[in-house]
Amino acid sequence: MCNLITLLFVITIPSLISLIRVWGDMILMIGYMQYCLPVSIAIFKVCIIWYNQEVLADLIDVIEGDWVKVRIKEERDLMLRCARITRTITMCGLFLVFFIVTVVFGLPCLEMIRRYITNLTNSEKHLPVPIYYPHDVTKSPQFELTLLAQTIAALIAGISYTGTDNLFGLLVFHVCGQLENLHLRLKHMKKFPNYDEILKYNVQNHICLIRSIKMIDDTFNLMLLTLVLYFAITFCLQGFLIVNSFKHKDELSVMELVWFVVATVTSSVHMCLYCAVGEILVIQSEKIHHATYEFEWYTIEPKAAKNLILIMLRANKPLYITAGKTFPMTMATFCSLLKTSAGYISVLLAKQD
Repeated sequence: MCNLITLLFVITIPSLISLIRVWGDMILMIGYMQYCLPVSIAIFKVCIIWYNQEVLADLIDVIEGDWVKVRIKEERDLMLRCARITRTITMCGLFLVFFIVTVVFGLPCLEMIRRYITNLTNSEKHLPVPIYYPHDVTKSPQFELTLLAQTIAALIAGISYTGTDNLFGLLVFHVCGQLENLHLRLKHMKKFPNYDEILKYNVQNHICLIRSIKMIDDTFNLMLLTLVLYFAITFCLQGFLIVNSFKHKDELSVMELVWFVVATVTSSVHMCLYCAVGEILVIQSEKIHHATYEFEWYTIEPKAAKNLILIMLRANKPLYITAGKTFPMTMATFCSLLKTSAGYISVLLAKQD
């Protein structure tokens, strides 16, 4: 609650007020939206996690149960590999947060202002996030306290934004690792002497994984839909600003242009990771489908072979992580999103002309 209040009153509401005050100037509006939208998304992500904390706790218990089970070395190595991927993504996300906060709050201190937006208070002292505040930030200690509040709010927003993504990646990558283990067991199921027991365990494990994916999708699908809309808007607006800067070279400095390019690339990579994780899940679920159909069922008893139908029916439909229960998060979706957003850039340029 403290974090939400900080984000709401330090950045979100002041940036919305600033956006309303410059309404009609497209360049200024885009500048203020790059502060308002990410923090609003961070608040929404925290609310999603807060609302679904009981479901997420159950998923964490399932993961803990998977780790404490006795497994063969190959399966445990595969789980460790998936966990290392998640840890690497987490470390990169935290590094990106601290790097962006350092750049945003460090350049103004070095008098290397990267923005063309000035504080609406017309102060000689420039805040790193140039938004409107009802109090006078030209005096001390108001300026120093506001600067401290912005720094804390930026760190909270960055950690909340990336932390939710890391949790999502942790859950999906763990399920992908379990699907790969299931695929290996299905491929070599014939080698086990207790075929019926292994098949029973595999069917139960497959149903558990399907249930886990459904829980993850129910928890994050609304958040992913919001992120898709956010990416489409920011990519379109920032792309318009970048292209427009080449037409009107006096409106953006080199530092400002570099900043918008970096912001556009960062948001694109972020959305690409969402879709890549969803694509990996689809590939792993399809491998289960192929493993059951390629199993040498004709070499075992007909009654035992018939039980494979249970997995065949369940694996017939690939597992998806969806955005708002509308469309799956795959690389094909990412490419379509890029194409659509780039199309709207030309619409904005034509409207300005």
